[in-house]
Amino acid sequence: MAHPIPTRPQTFLHPLVHPLLLHRAAKPVVWCLCLAPLAWLVVALFTQQLGANPAEALLRSTGDWALRGLCLALAITPLRQALGLPALARMRRLIGLFAFFYAAIHALCYLWLDMGWQWALALDDVLQRPFILVGALAVLLLLALALTSPKRAVQLLGAQQWQRLHHSIHAAAWLALLHFYWMRLGKNQWAEVAVYAAIVAALQGWRIRSRRTRGKA
Repeated sequence: MAHPIPTRPQTFLHPLVHPLLLHRAAKPVVWCLCLAPLAWLVVALFTQQLGANPAEALLRSTGDWALRGLCLALAITPLRQALGLPALARMRRLIGLFAFFYAAIHALCYLWLDMGWQWALALDDVLQRPFILVGALAVLLLLALALTSPKRAVQLLGAQQWQRLHHSIHAAAWLALLHFYWMRLGKNQWAEVAVYAAIVAALQGWRIRSRRTRGKA
């Protein structure tokens, strides 16, 4: 029989934040916050605020927000337990879907702006350049998670198989991080890579510690 993950007592944030997370407006607010970066990019594109290379700016920004969304989705459970806010779990699926949303836009920008919708050329590029290959694999994993995110998918796949599949979000995060690292490698931009690597490593460390705790329970 599976042992429940130990939860911490409710913190002082619970009476303040928990009702807000349960409010019917909470998810629409999260929707707006998640769409805000895209809205800014669209406005910046039409007002010529994306610099000398708008295509690169679009590619970079959408990829960055996909990685940020992945980090935030992975952080929901640790934050929920650490802060004593179980209602945070309501936002995990939504934020995960937005991570895929930005990853998909990132991929579409690559196909459109870099490849000109030439699918054969894009396939050759993916197979020949490792950093694009790992990015494509991350997008495919996120696509599988997005397609199986509805509750109906749990019934079709079975709870255990569904959980195994959705644990692959951790692999997607590492692939996205590796893609990000190789993208920055040629430009010697290490600060951002170090920050995201530290976040992903900390979240993975929490996951390993949590599984060991359950095993000892």
